[in-house]
Amino acid sequence: MGAKGEETRARLIAGTRELIEQQGYSGTGLNQVLAVTGAPRGSLYFHFPGGKDQLVAAALLEAGQEVTDLLTGLAADGADAAALSRHLTEVFAERLARSDYTKGCPIATVALEVAGTNEPLRAVCAEVYDGWQRILAERLSAGGFRPAEASVAAGQALALMEGAVLLASVRRSREPLDDARHAVLHLLGAKAPGRR
Repeated sequence: MGAKGEETRARLIAGTRELIEQQGYSGTGLNQVLAVTGAPRGSLYFHFPGGKDQLVAAALLEAGQEVTDLLTGLAADGADAAALSRHLTEVFAERLARSDYTKGCPIATVALEVAGTNEPLRAVCAEVYDGWQRILAERLSAGGFRPAEASVAAGQALALMEGAVLLASVRRSREPLDDARHAVLHLLGAKAPGRR
């Protein structure tokens, strides 16, 4: 694929990311994607012969990878799980504020919508969330947690943050994310090795 083809594919994914995060899976049609990106219909099916689901999956994976890269970069710089959680909560809060509370976690809107109706996309969302949880768990293990405890604590922290994104969107306030940040820090501190 040439540079022009790569650029068109990237444009299709970027446009889809924007639309599905604001409107969800069902609210986003391929005609909208084409209108937003200016890509010809033939290019869409050339790059994504599986149609809408393949395009949405690529958009979710790319969005998830950006968060993964952020977390792994911070971890490589020595950030512990608490620092990763603080940073991720702040990223979600800033995204919500900038978008007038329409965009927080880049996976959540589609994940909530398709979890019970679209197995391939549910699996993509699970893969992304599992990756984020793994990074948090690895940092907890590096801090002295046993692997099983690290995985559970990382899952609880992620659940607090994701739930807070939903509440912040509905309430149009970052307060639930601020509360979640404090709760995550308390959770990780309370479960730290040597603490009861």
